[in-house]
Amino acid sequence: MSLLVYKSSAGSGKTFTLVREYLKLALGSEDPMMFSRILAITFTNKAATEMTDRILETLEELGGLRSPMQGRTEHLAKLLIVDLEIDYQELSARARKTLKKIVHNYRDFSVGTID
Repeated sequence: MSLLVYKSSAGSGKTFTLVREYLKLALGSEDPMMFSRILAITFTNKAATEMTDRILETLEELGGLRSPMQGRTEHLAKLLIVDLEIDYQELSARARKTLKKIVHNYRDFSVGTID
């Protein structure tokens, strides 16, 4: 288990970085319930909502459930394929399975705030 802390200024891509790290953990395992063992914490309710929305939207796009894939998601997909050492088909399958599990087990999806 490890703790990652990121500090940066407004508009510097924090949400992208946090979503990437979250998805590396969640999709880095073949277990679609891996998300239930991740706690993501931000400093404001607005940031927590934005991160939650972005994670869900990205999983939809990666899983082919929303089209077309936006530019940032295409970029993120390429990074995750390298990070996780899997191909696009496996990434897409894991994203679909994880999203389905989140929808059915939403209480276990934890993006919160210290606020």
